[in-house]
Amino acid sequence: MHAPFHTIAIIGLGLIGSSIARAVRSSLPEAALRGYDADADVRRRAGDLDLVNIVTGSAADAAAGADLVILCVPVGAMAEAARAISGSVAPGTMVSDVGSSKAGVAAALRDALPGATVIPAHPVAGTENSGPEAGFAALFRGRWCILTPDDDAPQEAVERLSAFWAALGARVEIMDAAHHDMVLAVTSHLPHLIAFTIVGTASDLERVTESEVIKYSAGGFRDFTRIAASNPVMWRDIFLANKGAVLQMLQRFSEDLFHLQRAIRHDDGDTLLDLFTRTREIRRGIVEQGQDVAKADFGRVPEEQAGSDAGKR
Repeated sequence: MHAPFHTIAIIGLGLIGSSIARAVRSSLPEAALRGYDADADVRRRAGDLDLVNIVTGSAADAAAGADLVILCVPVGAMAEAARAISGSVAPGTMVSDVGSSKAGVAAALRDALPGATVIPAHPVAGTENSGPEAGFAALFRGRWCILTPDDDAPQEAVERLSAFWAALGARVEIMDAAHHDMVLAVTSHLPHLIAFTIVGTASDLERVTESEVIKYSAGGFRDFTRIAASNPVMWRDIFLANKGAVLQMLQRFSEDLFHLQRAIRHDDGDTLLDLFTRTREIRRGIVEQGQDVAKADFGRVPEEQAGSDAGKR
């Protein structure tokens, strides 16, 4: 398809930024790519991987001449990144981001870039890995990308950015920024907070050694460790940026956890069965929506089978 943008600047070349670059190369090959990362070693590695046409020495140089600039940095660094490109962004240039919280980010981008067309975005995709080598072109395929434009944002700009993400394989949704932050507090931020807590608690138990925690990890704990291995800087910033919604959801979770604790203490099997039945239906809905697969062990391939399949390729 025809590229919605001619020159795309990606500020931040970690998992998401490098995946965007790879997806653009795959789906919109006529678009020119410019990239920058604050880490000189990441810039070098991105150059070695040929992620973009030009790896620049500053964010301002990457943004110069681009008609789309995507800030792929932790939400706590968004304001600084926006200020860094403010002198290079031409009037009308579209600036977006990939942050997991939106209301605060949108305000920071508007303040730093008064002449730009700011359309915040959040591709709801990722892995626990980080760095330019961790990205892959299919990361956004079949996943949601939520755009949170202001009410006065030009409709043509919203449609162009929607077309961009659709070209990368994403399913696009338009949402109010505050509502986005509440939804993501439930579906992403609170689960991550719980995972960090559970794994931290396990590591602190005096009567259970770290080697036992690792050796005897059952499926549930093992899956929590995958979430808890996510980028610590990114998640620190997300919780601080979206603390209002996160604290509200954490309060609700604490109340629900108390009721569950009481049911177990008083042998209230009916309450437990009702909760577990309802949560099972949520899982079925996620599978039906194509957000996960119903295969055993979450579709993991056993090591011996993976080796056998690799030999067939």
